[in-house]
Amino acid sequence: MAFRSGQPIRVLIVDDSAVVRQVLSKSLASQADIEVVGTATDPYVARDKIVQLEPDVITLDIEMPRMDGITFLKKLMQHHPMPVIILSSLTQKGGRMALEAIEAGAVEVLCKPGGSFTVGEMAEQLAEKIRAAARARPTAITSVPRASSPVATAVTNIDLTQKIVAIGASTGGTEAIKEVLTHLPATVPGIVVVQHMPPRFTTAFAGRLDGLCPFEVREAEDNDSVYPGRCLIAPGNFHMMLRRSGARYYAEVKTGPMVHHQRPSVDVLFRSVAKAAGKNAVGVILTGMGADGAEGLVLMRQAGSPTIGQDEASCVVYGMPKAAYEAGGVAKVVTLTDVAAEIMRQVATL
Repeated sequence: MAFRSGQPIRVLIVDDSAVVRQVLSKSLASQADIEVVGTATDPYVARDKIVQLEPDVITLDIEMPRMDGITFLKKLMQHHPMPVIILSSLTQKGGRMALEAIEAGAVEVLCKPGGSFTVGEMAEQLAEKIRAAARARPTAITSVPRASSPVATAVTNIDLTQKIVAIGASTGGTEAIKEVLTHLPATVPGIVVVQHMPPRFTTAFAGRLDGLCPFEVREAEDNDSVYPGRCLIAPGNFHMMLRRSGARYYAEVKTGPMVHHQRPSVDVLFRSVAKAAGKNAVGVILTGMGADGAEGLVLMRQAGSPTIGQDEASCVVYGMPKAAYEAGGVAKVVTLTDVAAEIMRQVATL
C-alpha cells in the first residue's frame, strides 16, 4: 500500500524479542508523524498483520525462530513489495546479513539498541530512516535498464595521481554505489565514499565491494593514502575527510558532532575535498533522504570540481540529489546506470 502523504506513517515492528518490540514502540511514540500500528513475533504473524493492518513500513529483525528475516524478506518482495528497515546486531555476522538483506530488497539498516548503541542514540535515527523508507521505491535500482548505458573505459595518457572522485549516498545507496563502482575500470583515480551506515556494517560493505571491483576497496583508517586504484569507504560512526600533504592525499578519520543527523556525513567529506583537491576532484551525489551533501557539493562546484547528481527516476529516494541540485551543486544529472561512464568522462577533462 502506498504511503499517504499528510497521514502518519504506519509501522509494523517484527521482532521475536518482547523487550525490543517494547523499546522500539516506546521510542517512536513521541513522533507525531509515525504510528506503530502493530507488532509481530515472527514472519508468520507478520504475514497476517501486513494484510490486516496495511503498514507503510516494516522494521524487521534478521534472526528469528520458525523463519529467518532474510527468507521472509525475499518472499515479501516477491509477493508484496514494500519498504523494509532491517534491524541487526552490531556484529560482523550482523553486518554481512544486513548487506544480504539489502540485496534482497530492504531499503535501510539500523543497529539494534544495546551495548554501546543506546536507545536514546537510535531513536532519532530510527524515525529518520522510517521517514525515508516511507518515501522509498524499493525496486527503483533494479528496474533501470542497462542496455542503453555506455561502458566506462580506462582513462589513458593522463596523470591520475592528482585526481579524486568523491561519492556520497544514503537510503538505497549501498546498491547504487555497487552499481557505480563495479562499472568503473581498474584505472580509476583515488575514490572516497560516504554511505550512511552503522559501524561494522561499513566493514562488511567495503569487503563485499572489494570482491566485486577491479580495484582495491577498503574501509578507511586514519592516515590511509588515497591514490589511483584504491577506494576508501568511511567507517560507520566516524567522519572522513580528505587531506593533502605535498603530492599525497590521505584520509583523516575522526569522531565529532553529527551533521544532518549523520556520522559519517557527506557534507563533511565534500567540504574537505573542495579544499584539498578543488578542480582536480569529481563530486557525485546519489540516492538518499535529506540534504546531507548539498552544501558540500556546492563548495566543490565553486572550487572548480565537475559535479554529478543521480536523476529522480533511478533514485530509491530523491532527497539528497534533489537538495544538491536545488542548491546549485549539481552540474550534470544522469541516470544511475550512466554515472560510472560520466565519472570517467569528467576525469578525462580534469
